[in-house]
Amino acid sequence: MAEDLEEDFEEGEASDEMEAAPVRQGSSSKKKKLILIVVAILAVVGVAAGLYFAGFLDPLLHATKSEKKVEEEKPKEVHAAVFYDLPEILVNLNSAGRKQNFLKIRVSLELDSPLDVSKVESVMPRIIDNFQVYLRELRIEDLQGSAGMLRLREELLTRVNNAVKPAKVNDVLFKEMLVQ
Repeated sequence: MAEDLEEDFEEGEASDEMEAAPVRQGSSSKKKKLILIVVAILAVVGVAAGLYFAGFLDPLLHATKSEKKVEEEKPKEVHAAVFYDLPEILVNLNSAGRKQNFLKIRVSLELDSPLDVSKVESVMPRIIDNFQVYLRELRIEDLQGSAGMLRLREELLTRVNNAVKPAKVNDVLFKEMLVQ
């Protein structure tokens, strides 16, 4: 009887192994199907993203927005540029030695509209003060080359825009600049 139980037990193990094998094959085919589905989804998403970023889907996605924009867009009023000349500024530059260096500068401001002229005139002392304080700290080396001129223009533009807010100055134009 013990022998019968051992045989049944061994047959049971064998039958368990036999049943386990098809399950592994089934799970393997399920994994393959799942991987294929995921790869297919990623491919579709990749193609859609490529078309979107290439601009091919813009007419389809933004059709209603572009129609609304066309209706809302009205021609903007174009103003001729308005230039406002600042008075001549003469400052002595920051120098380490006994020799003093001077900067004489005349600039013109490019304004958005003629209405901004009165705003600039009303804060003219502040603009001149901002320019004087900044220019007195410059050294001759700071003004050399086109990079130095560009930095100077950007700094003056930032300072004048801060002084005339909410009006806007588009550019600072150099009319004369003399370093001695």
